[in-house]
Amino acid sequence: MVRKYTGVKARSESSIQIAFTFQGIRCRETIHLKPTTSNLKRAANHRSSIIHEISLGIFDYAAVFPNSTHAVKKEDSESQSVEEFLRVWLKQHRSNIASSTYDGYKKIVMSQLIPALGDHSVEMLGTKEVREWLSTLDCTNKRIKNILSPLRTALGVAVQDGILENNILKGWSYTRKETLAQRKKRKASLDPFTMLEQSSILEALPDQGMNLMQFAFWTGMRTSELVALTWADIGWVDNTINVDKGLTQAADEPEITKTEAGERIIKLLKPARLALERQRRHTQLADGVIFHNPRTNTPWEGDQAIRKTLWKPALRKAKVRYRKPYQTRHTYASMMISSGEQIGWVSKQLGHASITITTTTYATWLSDADPDAGSKAESIFSDGSSVPQVEIEQGS
Repeated sequence: MVRKYTGVKARSESSIQIAFTFQGIRCRETIHLKPTTSNLKRAANHRSSIIHEISLGIFDYAAVFPNSTHAVKKEDSESQSVEEFLRVWLKQHRSNIASSTYDGYKKIVMSQLIPALGDHSVEMLGTKEVREWLSTLDCTNKRIKNILSPLRTALGVAVQDGILENNILKGWSYTRKETLAQRKKRKASLDPFTMLEQSSILEALPDQGMNLMQFAFWTGMRTSELVALTWADIGWVDNTINVDKGLTQAADEPEITKTEAGERIIKLLKPARLALERQRRHTQLADGVIFHNPRTNTPWEGDQAIRKTLWKPALRKAKVRYRKPYQTRHTYASMMISSGEQIGWVSKQLGHASITITTTTYATWLSDADPDAGSKAESIFSDGSSVPQVEIEQGS
């Protein structure tokens, strides 16, 4: 039986791989020896010698492995900056993530991460440096979470590729006490339309535009999901909508939803169904996409055109205070929750990753969901027998 050695294994019939950590990086190098018992022992001794030299601070990577493609990178790894690393990461992983995600990551990398952390060494970057920088930002905890997302993802890839041994942001988060101004700003970002405002907006829209926005108000779908929806996604018999893709301004064609939760089947409510029935005569025999730009009779290419040519003019005409089209999603959620619909069901309709996101985001409407909340408990437990009766003395 061949003895096993730590950090040593047969790579092929003619080579052995040894693994060790140098400058905080997990390194793997190949020795061209047949993996016999004696050669595996020789490789283990060689590895022990390397580890000893590393501990003394005298290990010369290029001298020991002169033909290694990693030699220069390992020797110079301490000088590799966060900026260099992130630029390479963006370029290499452009095709691995959704276009809208890539655009969001790129904006954060170029406008936030590189200016703040770009000069740091990737290998020497720690949570201390990240925390100190984040403490200077004037933004919400949600924004901080979004800023950390691409950095955490990039460092995770670095670990997978053997560039780093650990992802410093794995399981780490940064939150701070919300200020009154930030709380007001967060609450102001949820600004649903009243029923009167909805009616005014719909009346101000052209035929196909009215169908689109009525459908938006009564499905809570994201704009990117609406413009990618096809007639094949509609379940007329069971009143369902299959949501599994989205079209953003950054993409040339629809892409699958960003998360598994985003891929969902939602209920086709009556007002949304009526909008589809009116839309049938316009596009059902066309190219499969349900909603078209009425000015061109072609599918919408993203939310910008909707906002500029359809949404803004309609709100001006209706004399309704301007809010972004995304508020149709918040309007749907607030209507469902304040009407008493189960929060778990609403969460699935919206495609949230967890019910916590839904309850946290729409807590205001949860409190309004049942004006009689508590009355059942009152009727059962507060019949007088379990509540101490205290006589109130009259004036003294």
